Amino acid sequence: MKTKIMIPALLLMAASFSSCEDYLTLESPDQLTSSSFWRDQSDAEAGLAAAYSQLEYYVDTWEFAEVKWPVEAFREDVVTIGADVPNYPNWMELYNFTYTNGNSQFTSYWRNNYLGISFSNQVIEKVGEMGDDKIDSSVRDQIVNEGKFLRAYYHLKLLLNWNRIIVRDHFITDQNDLSAPLSERADAWDFIISDLEDATGLPAAHPTDHLGRATRGAAYAYLGFSWLTRAYEEPENKAACLSKALEAFDNVKGYELEKNFNTMFDGSNKNCKESIFELQTSMSTANGANYRTQFHRFIGCSELWGWDEILPSEALMKEFKKEGETAATGRYDSRLYHTVFFDCDYFNDGSGRMYGYEFDDWFGEGSTRAGFRKYLPGDMEGMEANYCAINLPLMRYANVLLMKAEAYNEQGHPEAAIPLINEVRDVHGDMPPMAGTSQDEVRAQIEHERMIEFPLENWRWYDLRRWGKTQSALSAAGRAGYDESRAFYPVPLMEINANDQISASN
Repeated sequence: MKTKIMIPALLLMAASFSSCEDYLTLESPDQLTSSSFWRDQSDAEAGLAAAYSQLEYYVDTWEFAEVKWPVEAFREDVVTIGADVPNYPNWMELYNFTYTNGNSQFTSYWRNNYLGISFSNQVIEKVGEMGDDKIDSSVRDQIVNEGKFLRAYYHLKLLLNWNRIIVRDHFITDQNDLSAPLSERADAWDFIISDLEDATGLPAAHPTDHLGRATRGAAYAYLGFSWLTRAYEEPENKAACLSKALEAFDNVKGYELEKNFNTMFDGSNKNCKESIFELQTSMSTANGANYRTQFHRFIGCSELWGWDEILPSEALMKEFKKEGETAATGRYDSRLYHTVFFDCDYFNDGSGRMYGYEFDDWFGEGSTRAGFRKYLPGDMEGMEANYCAINLPLMRYANVLLMKAEAYNEQGHPEAAIPLINEVRDVHGDMPPMAGTSQDEVRAQIEHERMIEFPLENWRWYDLRRWGKTQSALSAAGRAGYDESRAFYPVPLMEINANDQISASN
């Protein structure tokens, strides 16, 4: 949450492990230290701002896009690379699965999430120690629980991309604690789930000046996702995990699907009724603030003034058209037109003009190219601007509905899953009810819906791995180079060199 509160420099200094011992043991009467900083609610809120600051690496104008999407999305079968990517060997390694543990992009991803964990741990510990004379107890509890949500979130991001991670459960003040072993995966899940369970004590909503902060609904949504993922990883506990997942999803309340699908991604409908957890952005530069990026240039193809980095794959286009022109509009699934610009009568007959122009005006008559529309500004003024401030919905209600449907179906109750699937199809796709009623048919429909619902939201890789379909999906998309040894990234060389409890074999 970057639009409301600033990051205190003290926390940035305290997170610098290379000098932590000297910094933390020297105190000056006219300078704040990690022990004297936490004086009142204002300090607690400032510390929490630091913990939010690392969400998706949004503190860096460039690396926000250039780390997140290469690391998370380039592996997926729903995207292909654009013409500019070969200029960046470290990105190409991710796309071709030829990376080593020295890859700079996932090294930055690892470091960023652990920095977020460090900030979160400091909030949890230091705010938790503040007495009632410094802060109202209910405010203190809420801030601590937000810290736990964020600590769980950062650990979750790491666990989704690495098979084993270091669980950091306290704020490090001793250099001897810097070296730590990798945790067993089940232990990491236990830790994440415990923090999320505590975070379910958060309020259901925040005042308008606190938009973007974690809520009870966000905690339950990620808790359900954690149990659902774990259900596949631990077959012996699958039934219990699925029950826990459904229990969590049942507690995600107060949200609705947004009919105007594209407005959730073009900056015109921030924090809408479907949004459960959303990265906040702003074009404001007051007092040196920098909460904007050139994200639209990374997403945009060259014809749309972008850098031509990431494009919709042929596999994605085929999936969108799989059910034919059966939508209530008389066209393909409406999500196609909200997600991709491509050569069709919709974009060339005047009804689907892009910023006032037809597809042929942008791409040239007869072009077979396609570019993402999702996450591009909603108007020409935004397209022409060098920077953008488009919020990222990190968790949407549609995701909860489809995950809930998946949990029901895996329990052997496809009849409970079908209405949830149809709700998403109707509202977002203008599509008729799904065909089929068996568990296998519902499973296939969920896979279809998730593939076309979430391009560029970077859920696809985790879905494929959960279902055991990574190899087959990539092969079908013509993506070579992948084998199961690439299901997770290797521990970064940077961590191995700095941590004497981890070896290269990890």
